[in-house]
Amino acid sequence: MGLESLRCKECGADYPLDASYVCEQCFGPLEVAYDLGGLDAGETKRKIQAGSRGIWRYSDFLPFTEHPPAGRSPLEPGLTPLVRADRLAERLGLREVWVKNDAANPTHSFKDRVVAVAIAKARELGFETVACASTGNLANAVAAHAAAAGLDSYVLVPADLEEQKLLATAIYGTTLVGVHGTYDDVNRLCTQLSEARGWAFVNVNLRPYYADGSKTLAYETVEQLGWSLPDRVVCPIASGSLFTKLGRGFEEWRELGLVDGELPAFNGAQATGCDPVAEAFGAGQQTCRPRQGPDTIAKSLAIGNPADGPYALDLARHTGGAVDSVTDDEIRAGIRLLAETTGVFTETAGGVTTAVLAKLAERGDISADERVVLYITGEGLKTLDATRELFEMHEIDPSLEDFEHVVEQDRAAASGTVS
Repeated sequence: MGLESLRCKECGADYPLDASYVCEQCFGPLEVAYDLGGLDAGETKRKIQAGSRGIWRYSDFLPFTEHPPAGRSPLEPGLTPLVRADRLAERLGLREVWVKNDAANPTHSFKDRVVAVAIAKARELGFETVACASTGNLANAVAAHAAAAGLDSYVLVPADLEEQKLLATAIYGTTLVGVHGTYDDVNRLCTQLSEARGWAFVNVNLRPYYADGSKTLAYETVEQLGWSLPDRVVCPIASGSLFTKLGRGFEEWRELGLVDGELPAFNGAQATGCDPVAEAFGAGQQTCRPRQGPDTIAKSLAIGNPADGPYALDLARHTGGAVDSVTDDEIRAGIRLLAETTGVFTETAGGVTTAVLAKLAERGDISADERVVLYITGEGLKTLDATRELFEMHEIDPSLEDFEHVVEQDRAAASGTVS
């Protein structure tokens, strides 16, 4: 069991395990190929359960020739809470909903997973500088993990990113570069820089390794559900990498006999202001038409030309799922719904995901006996401006009379109990 090669997802051509991401023959994307033969399921389960309290417990399924030393990674992500959300389920008329809260990672998003894997691989390959194109959460993670590893870093983002994410990136001492343009403009520049500079761009020339970090979310879900699979997952789609690697993680463990059952139905969630995958799904298309000029509060999902869009479409279709989009108002309502029923404050991407779950429930797409897992990928404190209009505070003088007159009467009026 171990690494085999980088393999083209389109034509199957094999390449060395270097810093490479595109097939020279057909220009298809590369991914890591593993030899998982001869694995004993029982022994593997015991090894995982005896492992670290984070993603390195799954090192046998990650792209390293030598496993990262567990316990010596100061920002090891993973094993974030999977919480049964009974009040959310009740509000939506569903039987069983679980919230996988990946805001509990070191820089408060799932990007810690992919960055930890990418930076460990960058060090294995001998790089001294790491970089990325980001819509915010990746910027935070790259800056923090590079600082912890003692590597130089460059982070390129759209210049109009949320201030909270910019501040939470610059603090780590990275070189932060704001680009006047969309994420797709930033990504094109980073592709050029990856060819012109000897740097490890985690989501460009290290993308095959970086993407595999998302599989750990699937592994944890199986473990935390008592070594069983959910019936349905609802997950945000930006590039489509997280969505498809969740599927790959579940599939690997099914193939190896670590878990039984069918793949869950995969439901993808996008914002209407930038929804090329949802648009293609609704039109019955196999590929995504790039969207220009994204216009949504869910900036972390605003990728107009998603690299893994076609694979996300295929996964949704063959598992009996779908890809839906929701408006900015629905996103805000989703943020509030999750907070009011679970106590989890999510950023806008989680508002998208929760709003899509609500849409599925309203449409009757989720059957009465299903167990659903909702993936929350980031912390609400990163996108405060998006929820500012939901803020309300009663201001009173320091007297019982004023409390009764203002607060209690306002609450009664809101509940409809005052004529």
